[in-house]
Amino acid sequence: MSDTGFQGDGIGGGTDVLDRELEKLLNEEAIEPGDHERFSHYVPKNKIMESALSGKPVKALCGKKWTPGRDPEKFPVCPSCKAIYEKMKSE
Repeated sequence: MSDTGFQGDGIGGGTDVLDRELEKLLNEEAIEPGDHERFSHYVPKNKIMESALSGKPVKALCGKKWTPGRDPEKFPVCPSCKAIYEKMKSE
């Protein structure tokens, strides 16, 4: 049995395929009008992956709920998420 949980000749994908497809989509995405008002939010990485697989929304440290779909590198960090994260780190 392989690391992906599939037997056989490797057909069936796994997380490597999903990671490559997600990275491709994020790289191709353009910034749209109004995007300057958006922020990147702090969310546990495992919740982002769950959302990518299930389509369910995530909840950021600041309380914002949404379904991730944009490259967070293209937006400034949410000031509320950043403050909460810094406070958590110092405790």
